[in-house]
Amino acid sequence: MVTPSSELLAVSRRWFKTNLEGGQYTPRNFLSDSDFLRLLGTAPGENWSGDDVREAAAEFFQETPDVLHYEESFAEAFEDGDIGWSLFIHKVTWAGRADRPVEIRDTLIFYLEDGSWRIIHRHGSVPMANQEMMGKEQTGIAELAEAARHGTSIEQTEGLASIMFTDVVASSVLANTLGDRAWSAKVNSHFKKLRQIIESSGGQFVKSLGDGTMSSFSSARSALSAAAEIQQTLAQESEEPRLAARIGIHAGDVVQASEDFFGTVVNVAARIAAEADRGEIFVSDVTRWLVGDDPELRFETLGSYDLQGQPERSVLHSLDWRS
Repeated sequence: MVTPSSELLAVSRRWFKTNLEGGQYTPRNFLSDSDFLRLLGTAPGENWSGDDVREAAAEFFQETPDVLHYEESFAEAFEDGDIGWSLFIHKVTWAGRADRPVEIRDTLIFYLEDGSWRIIHRHGSVPMANQEMMGKEQTGIAELAEAARHGTSIEQTEGLASIMFTDVVASSVLANTLGDRAWSAKVNSHFKKLRQIIESSGGQFVKSLGDGTMSSFSSARSALSAAAEIQQTLAQESEEPRLAARIGIHAGDVVQASEDFFGTVVNVAARIAAEADRGEIFVSDVTRWLVGDDPELRFETLGSYDLQGQPERSVLHSLDWRS
């Protein structure tokens, strides 16, 4: 029989207090000894089990910035025999980001071990991208890549193509500030401008999702030209709020009948875009190589990057569109 549990509310609150403030307890004290212990977080790779959770729990939570303030905005807990669960929402303000409290959502699942409630599963997440919260990678570009890979076709069915991704920086903050209606109008206007630039440069506007776009070009030079014009247009906007974008470009063979190969080109371009910051255009080494020594294009070699899902490190370059 499921019943509300004041005991699990108290245990959960001690868990959060330990992770956010430290104290006499350690995160490991709250965790199950079972091999089936799991911890799932927001960012890619935050999926751990068993001893990995117990050994890394303290270090994982110590890596977050110092907490200036936190408050509980929602809490409930239930139990049914040897199983229990709790759901919490906190607003947390970290040092260095006093103007931007972050909402954190936690679900804890408990198992009664030797008469004590122990966490067997924890799932924590935030309703915004990591890039905006703590400077880590956003997932929106990856979602756009996946949607484009499965839900669109491009006119160029085979041969060499340059794939470009754009993404609005800090979009969640702007959306929350403007409200849904004003933000939707702003994004639609943004997409219209991008489509005009892309198509006037000889590209195809393939897809948009959220605040990101994907497009395809038959030449790397055309893609770079469009990317530079996009950044120049955004930089010259006077109407507030002014949008800033990150852009990534990668070139490769497109064979529409071979979804996996086409997907590789798309995924690499998306990962390159995710590495860029506001006002930046990052391109792959092959894209840089394709345009050769064009005097109108200036690049800075950034070094090699580990792009998620790629077996080898990738050399990236930044296009100087301001000169």
